[in-house]
Amino acid sequence: MTPNSDPTVQPVPASVVHQVDAADVTLHNPKRAVISLGSNLGNRMETLQGAIDALEETPGVRVKAVSPVYETEPWGVEPGSQPSYLNAVVLLRTTLPPGSLLERAHAIEEAYARARDEHWGPRTIDVDIVAYQDVVSDDPELTLPHPRCHERAFVLAPWHDVDPEAEVPGHGPVADLLGAVGREGVARREDLGLSLPE
Repeated sequence: MTPNSDPTVQPVPASVVHQVDAADVTLHNPKRAVISLGSNLGNRMETLQGAIDALEETPGVRVKAVSPVYETEPWGVEPGSQPSYLNAVVLLRTTLPPGSLLERAHAIEEAYARARDEHWGPRTIDVDIVAYQDVVSDDPELTLPHPRCHERAFVLAPWHDVDPEAEVPGHGPVADLLGAVGREGVARREDLGLSLPE
């Protein structure tokens, strides 16, 4: 895909943003979505905040909550072979269908020059759809809920912080899943914080 061939990368006119904001008041049936963010290259906090802001700027998306920041060891690689990750979870309300939300997630990754050369490789930003409403789907393009989220403390811990009553569709309460996997390798960074977009 050539740069800017994805229309979601283009600037959104202020008039469109205003229309979406106005529509939000009477939005018909917005859906809940849970997004996991992770970064272990570059200015990690700046990148995470930029991704949150980009989600908020998406027509049909409203960021409703942002979790605390966690620092975690990279998954699936030799210890010490990569920098540690900063992770967070974002709760959205959206009128976008899952496929369109996935396109937007990929556009944000591309904007931050996310490389996909290596499985489990380091990355400037990961934007993953963890759950969308109560949808369970094995579509290979977008499996819902995320196929490994119920096993990953770096998703479950911040998700539990921001929504203690949450459930992973088909797997049960986040609190129970987090209790099962434990918090080893994930540390809440009290000195760091992400902001809800203005």
